[in-house]
Amino acid sequence: MAGPRRRHQINYNRLRRLIPFISVISGALLIFFALLSLIAPSIDDRRRLHSTYNLDSKDGSIQPAFHVPRGGGKLKRDIWTSKDSEFYHGCSTASTKFPKADSITVSNRYLMIATSGGLNQQRTGGMNIGFLLLLKISIDVDITDAVVAARILNATLVVPTLDQKSFWKDSSNFSEIFNVDWYISSLSKDVKIIKQLPKKGGKTWISHTMRVPRKCSERCYQNRVLPVLLKRHVIQLTKFDYRLSNRLDPELQKLRCRVNYHALRFTDPILEMGKKLVHRMRMKSKHFIALHLRFEPDMLAFSGCYYGGGDEERKELGAIRKTWKSLHEPNPEKVRRRGRCPLTPEEVGLMLRALGYGSDVHIYVASGEVYRGEKTLAPLKELFPNFHSKESIASKEELEQFSSFSSRMAALDFIVCDESDVFVTNNNGNMAKIIAGRRRYFGHKPTIRPNAKKLYRLFLNKTSMTWDDFASKVRSYQRGFMGLPLEVRPGRGEFHENPSTCICEDSEVKSKSTSRKYGKGYYVARDDNVVSDDNENVDDNDPEWPNPDEDDDQNSMEEASFYNGTNIDYDAPGTEEPELDVMLSD
Repeated sequence: MAGPRRRHQINYNRLRRLIPFISVISGALLIFFALLSLIAPSIDDRRRLHSTYNLDSKDGSIQPAFHVPRGGGKLKRDIWTSKDSEFYHGCSTASTKFPKADSITVSNRYLMIATSGGLNQQRTGGMNIGFLLLLKISIDVDITDAVVAARILNATLVVPTLDQKSFWKDSSNFSEIFNVDWYISSLSKDVKIIKQLPKKGGKTWISHTMRVPRKCSERCYQNRVLPVLLKRHVIQLTKFDYRLSNRLDPELQKLRCRVNYHALRFTDPILEMGKKLVHRMRMKSKHFIALHLRFEPDMLAFSGCYYGGGDEERKELGAIRKTWKSLHEPNPEKVRRRGRCPLTPEEVGLMLRALGYGSDVHIYVASGEVYRGEKTLAPLKELFPNFHSKESIASKEELEQFSSFSSRMAALDFIVCDESDVFVTNNNGNMAKIIAGRRRYFGHKPTIRPNAKKLYRLFLNKTSMTWDDFASKVRSYQRGFMGLPLEVRPGRGEFHENPSTCICEDSEVKSKSTSRKYGKGYYVARDDNVVSDDNENVDDNDPEWPNPDEDDDQNSMEEASFYNGTNIDYDAPGTEEPELDVMLSD
């Protein structure tokens, strides 16, 4: 019995000596794993504003699996043109059945509009070109639709007034931004337009102010507005953004196009400076990309997105978001899953590289104050060192006559974006819609809109795949988002984005080219009014473009209007925040 007890005692003593040693090792392991957990990025932090990756090394050293090439690679397509664009052109001439303005305009019927738009710059403390571009575009929509509304009412249109109140901080009137004489003369056969109300018995007419529902149809104007106009003779429609239906008679749709693409011209000083900027970009490179970045603090705060900046980011953007009292608490992950978060500058750069644009490409950036400034822009500039803005290619003296007027500065960016070989937008707001529509009308120049709904997961997991796999998936996901002909079904999306009634197919040119077979589903207007159904660019994964006049979901009004420009048939309930109204109409 003594032997087993002695051995047990010896083992027990040895174990007691080992306990401190085991405790030290366990403690060290716990500390190690704790430190590791702090160092390792969280799932949210995988989408940092500034992440690192490797560009191809010139010395041939071994690189990680995901490294970004300096060149765009060899693709089978021309990255500077849209396939089949030569077969389509803008066509908005009125038919012989469309009566002249003189024969249908009724005397003593005057329509006035007050354009929407405004930016509370007192809060941001400066000029936000990103927002101002949107305001300029919102004015384009207002002015275009005002002409059509006057035509429906058989009324004389008074040249629209621009919002000069506290939100704009800009005293410019219509004639200081647009060529008013050209505007009036070019539309003289369609609508009678005057610069100001005439006198009645030596006194100025007193206008009656009213509002109409969003997406108001021809019948809506005739039932709601015309009776008031007959009684009052002069009415002013306020908050006129998107107050006209997306679906109208084809002749009225073509009138929309004549206004938007032909009658609205900037004043000569703006046009001349804009052409200088475009020329200087052309002197730097044969082709260039214009990028509407939309990564300003206000934009990010409104979107409710999170970009991995931790508590500091949440605090900064949350403080801005609180200024809009009607916004609910955001769910960043839900917003991102739905593809409603703007890409970071780095992600925009990676998308462009995957689409075939190398580091030698010149980029013109139209943007306001980018969130966190140069730190955020650094990855994009590393990918595309040839980085320009109007401030970098024009002198202060040249911009001096425009710099005090936010709308005129925005107009300069608008011209460069419109004239660029490739236009890239980082959201689907008014800027994207109007520029996309113009570029379709004037030759289907490439217009890239990120398919953020699919791209976001790809960016989260990019380091787990090779560059070739990543680039292949980007190109696949971007089908339907490149501005190609027949990419969007007629009637889908906003008419200003997809002016299908005004896009004609040149059947003679196409018949001389190699014949191709299309599937069913796409309808294209022809010069001879023959309807065809073509479909080459359709893919099962293509986006579902909304029909704005059929979606009346008021519960999702706020977010749908901001991101897709859809389903606002009535005014948002109770919003008295002008800047928020601009964001909602974006």
